[in-house]
Amino acid sequence: MTQIALSQSLVANNLPVPSPLGSLDAYINAVHQIPVLTAEDEQALARRFHADEDLDAARELVHSHLRFVVHVARGYNGYGLPLGDLIQEGNIGLMKAVKRFDPDQGVRLVSFAVHWIRAEMHEFILKNWRIVKVATTKAQRKLFFNLRRSKKRLGWMNAEEVRTVARDLNVSEREVLEMESRLSGRDIGFDAPAGEDDDHAPPSPAAYLRADSEDPSQTYEREDEEDSKLALLREGMAGLDERSRDIVMRRWLDDGNKVTLQELADEYGVSAERIRQVEANALKKMRALFAA
Repeated sequence: MTQIALSQSLVANNLPVPSPLGSLDAYINAVHQIPVLTAEDEQALARRFHADEDLDAARELVHSHLRFVVHVARGYNGYGLPLGDLIQEGNIGLMKAVKRFDPDQGVRLVSFAVHWIRAEMHEFILKNWRIVKVATTKAQRKLFFNLRRSKKRLGWMNAEEVRTVARDLNVSEREVLEMESRLSGRDIGFDAPAGEDDDHAPPSPAAYLRADSEDPSQTYEREDEEDSKLALLREGMAGLDERSRDIVMRRWLDDGNKVTLQELADEYGVSAERIRQVEANALKKMRALFAA
């Protein structure tokens, strides 16, 4: 049973799922008209769904808990996101919960589903609350959803409050202060807002984060030229014999100390003058390749 198959079944002609993205008030009224299932009915429907892949049973389980999704979504009103969007995400979590619900565990679906409903809403909030994601680690997520309710007053927390929150949430004080700073900030557009009076508008990042010395076309041309030279260098090195290649590499291309002609002469058992001649011939070949 795939998530797509389950969600498609919920919009069957005989019993469509009302959408929170239309009239929100009508949606909320509609889901509150759906009867709440008894524990016995809930278990019977869950067994039908898992044993026989009965999509009608799954649809009824989802419908009977849509009002609970609305209740959970209202708890996240303070994040400034549309309630309809939160409900929509919560409904996805509810369908995932119905798919995984085991009626033999002895718990009600509503107790099992709350984790999945909140998880989908949390992910949606973290992705859409700000342009830049404010919480990526487990500790940051915990702080994001608990810091504001942990604060006892408006304004910045004092040192004692920071220590208390860090202890209660089992995170470091530095993480508490960093998340408080993130939550207190706001998104700023890179360019100045349209219609702002230039004389009174606050400076936008575009005004002070520019690199006037860098022209994109010139940067591209320079990088392309460097790539071409590197390709020619590799081609030239590949055309040398092994001894010439080793001499050029160690004399000109090694990142370490440049070896002397005499050191190479002692290694190859020839004179330093002979090493100089080999080096000069190799460099001549490579210069001809670059000049071509």
